[in-house]
Amino acid sequence: MKFALLRLLYNLLVLLLTPLLLLYLLLRSRKDQAYRRRFAERFGLVLPPAAARGGVLLHTVSVGEFNAAKPLVNQLLASLNLPLLVSCTTPTASEAIRAYAPGQLQHAYLPFDYPWLTKRWLKALAPKLVVVMETELWPNLLQACFELGIPVQLVNARLSARSAKGYRRFYWLSAGLLARLSLVQTQDNNSARRFKALGAARVENAGNIKFDLSIPAQSTELAAQLKPQLQGRKVWVAASTHAGEDEVLLQAYQLAKVQVPELLLVLVPRHKERFDRVASLIEQAGLRYCRRSLQQLPQHDTAVWLADSMGELLSWYQLADWVFIGGSLIERGGHNPLEAMAFAKPVLSGPHVFNFAVLFSALKKQQAVQFAADAQAIAAVLTEWQQQPEQAVQLGQTGYQLFCKEQGVVTRLLQRSQQLLEQQAFVCQEKSSNVIWADAKFFSELSADGLLANKTEINADLLRPHFWQQQQAVVGSSKGRNTVWFVKAAGREWVLRHYYRGGLVGKLNKDWFCPVPVTQSRAMAEFRLLRQMHQAGLPVPLPGLALFQRRGFGYSADILLQRIEGAQDLSQLLQQRALTAAEWQQVGAMIRAFHQQQIWHSDLNCHNILYAAGQFYLIDFDKCGQRGGQQWKAATLARLLRSLRKEQQQLPQFHWQDADFQALMLGYDLTQNPTEHSSSNQN
Repeated sequence: MKFALLRLLYNLLVLLLTPLLLLYLLLRSRKDQAYRRRFAERFGLVLPPAAARGGVLLHTVSVGEFNAAKPLVNQLLASLNLPLLVSCTTPTASEAIRAYAPGQLQHAYLPFDYPWLTKRWLKALAPKLVVVMETELWPNLLQACFELGIPVQLVNARLSARSAKGYRRFYWLSAGLLARLSLVQTQDNNSARRFKALGAARVENAGNIKFDLSIPAQSTELAAQLKPQLQGRKVWVAASTHAGEDEVLLQAYQLAKVQVPELLLVLVPRHKERFDRVASLIEQAGLRYCRRSLQQLPQHDTAVWLADSMGELLSWYQLADWVFIGGSLIERGGHNPLEAMAFAKPVLSGPHVFNFAVLFSALKKQQAVQFAADAQAIAAVLTEWQQQPEQAVQLGQTGYQLFCKEQGVVTRLLQRSQQLLEQQAFVCQEKSSNVIWADAKFFSELSADGLLANKTEINADLLRPHFWQQQQAVVGSSKGRNTVWFVKAAGREWVLRHYYRGGLVGKLNKDWFCPVPVTQSRAMAEFRLLRQMHQAGLPVPLPGLALFQRRGFGYSADILLQRIEGAQDLSQLLQQRALTAAEWQQVGAMIRAFHQQQIWHSDLNCHNILYAAGQFYLIDFDKCGQRGGQQWKAATLARLLRSLRKEQQQLPQFHWQDADFQALMLGYDLTQNPTEHSSSNQN
């Protein structure tokens, strides 16, 4: 409820700020006219290209994120037989995407985060998976994906201590957002810990995608073309600089040039709207310079080469002798040094590197970076590297070794993408007032058995007891609070369950539920969760069919699940015999396996734990799901303990005592991930 209220306030704020958004675009367009183009597309009034429908959406925000994502883009194009649409929000990124792999990539601006426009745009695109680079979390985008049943994979995510503190101020909103993510893959353990603390359910450290840097052939070709112009020069590349840094770097150049007369500063501002301003600063410093945008080349007395061009940073790194990483002399937090490390270049940085604290900490530990806070300190480092070149070479080589050690990130990201797509790979049919989901293999088996209309359509009768009675396929039933039917199909037994309301409300309204999106309905939510857990190797029944039936303004629901043959629930088993200590530990280990996947069971009791052929299973995942945090795990275990004590009090013979729960907890604790607690102690 709090999340829904905060999202409502957010949407009101978005509407109120629309005039300011338009003003911002117009002001930006004074320096870059691309900001006044494609307005309809930015506001979601132009739908995505039809050729992209039913594929994968990769959102990369700006050109930096797109460049980092190129290795993943290449693998998605090569490995998935699906359309790939890459979205962004800036004109420079749009230009880069359009120029990359033409004919293979689809492209569009991601609409601004208006709820109805975003959902309309997504429904038209109908992606099977949304992949978001870094931490671009838009409430209405995530909510629309959640309502439409589209999994969202957040990759290369990083969360600094400062950013995490900001998210905590709006915990109810951020926790609700993170709960809508299917998977968060972070750059480092610290970021993973912070995402978990903020409520993300499924988090893992996959590493930084930039370790799998793909070097375009054109960047190497450009470096080869420019290299003859730099003979006899010591090239210092100052990359991704911000306002407030260029003046310091120009002063450092003048100081260092006394000891390094052949020094050439290649100055690469981060944002292209600052190119002319930086040119003015160079003129004010009285330094001779040339501009890359004008195709000017440095002469023997050129002091600064202004790299006022986009997309050529990798070429500059290849030409560099020394590299300075910008955004670090001011409290911007620094930029990523990985690309410089990939070319074994010695790295110099300012002190403010909190955006990449873990990486810079590793570089510092390996003595693969130098820090300097002002012009005098920067000049001193450059002078030292000039006088002791072997020190600079060793520093670059150490950084390169660290870079090579951490590669393989894209493979890990792609494996998870494929798993999320497999979880979506089921048959969906909608006819009249019914929506039916079916496991693809079970669908084929039903067709082979002649149980489908025209061998292609699933009739809703397949989720009605009378159909199976007519087929003489009912093999039993369970008459508890409500009847559950056991039927035989495709050579296996299945459980047919209708969803009923419980408690006092159930006496007045037996099986009608309030309207929700189909993907959030009781049957579909359980179907999807069971598929996810089954594919993760957790001991749960396989879902076969799920039915959403519209009834007036609401709906009713049914589900067909594979029956675990020969199974008894834990209560039945304990009425017959006691469990050994090893079996109780097995129960604890099973529960822990679900908790490690952040699976929350809303009613963990001894009737929902089954035993068959030496294996324990967990069933009844209605109103369950993935949940972030840790506190709820103890509560679910306490609920199981209460159910065991209750059965002990009510049944004349029940082979259980409190000491058995200690054995269960021993099994639960023995399966803890040893890194789970150690990583949580990192700062």
